[in-house]
Amino acid sequence: KLVKGYTEKQWGRKCSELPAFIIKRLPLRFTFDNNYFNDRYQGIPIGGYTQIFEKLLDGIEVRLNENYKDLRGAKIAEKTIYTGCIDEFFDYKFGALEYRSVRFENEILEKENYKGNAVVNYTSSDIPYTRIIEHKHFEFGSQPETVISREYSAEWKPGIEPYYPINDEKNSMLFEHYKTLAQSRPDVIFGGRLGQYRYYDMDMVIRAALETVKREL
Repeated sequence: KLVKGYTEKQWGRKCSELPAFIIKRLPLRFTFDNNYFNDRYQGIPIGGYTQIFEKLLDGIEVRLNENYKDLRGAKIAEKTIYTGCIDEFFDYKFGALEYRSVRFENEILEKENYKGNAVVNYTSSDIPYTRIIEHKHFEFGSQPETVISREYSAEWKPGIEPYYPINDEKNSMLFEHYKTLAQSRPDVIFGGRLGQYRYYDMDMVIRAALETVKREL
């Protein structure tokens, strides 16, 4: 009733074609709490994630708008953390993995408040977008106008940004080949949704990063 339409919009597939762990991510609750998670603490860092990465990268050379393929031949580091698509890294040796992408429509509204929440999900299949993001509510802004983004799930194709791996049986079997191949590259750490071809929420990816640091150091 609540998540079938949303799930099929998000993944572009019938629920019967998706692995069970996707629905297992959602909690079963007998309360009137309409939050998406059971987590006791929810939110984002004060000032957003940008200031965290600015501090992490302080004093480190940063190159933007460069294709990693153009750098692969150069000895730029003893160890590389690669968070792009693992199949692209290996030049699609075993074939291309499938992904889902996201398209945003942004709009400025001449009103102080539109939804009253940072994110509102739309579970009904007859509404084309999956959620509306009202950015000012992330930091409790009080501006006279409000900026919203309508988020549409989209099929990925080369040339657009991949967001979500599609962990159905076919893609999961294909990824296992790339995972095995990755073991031949101890100089590269494959991370994130695209490098490990798995769904991560933000808290999960931070934990995975910290565990990787412990293992490497």
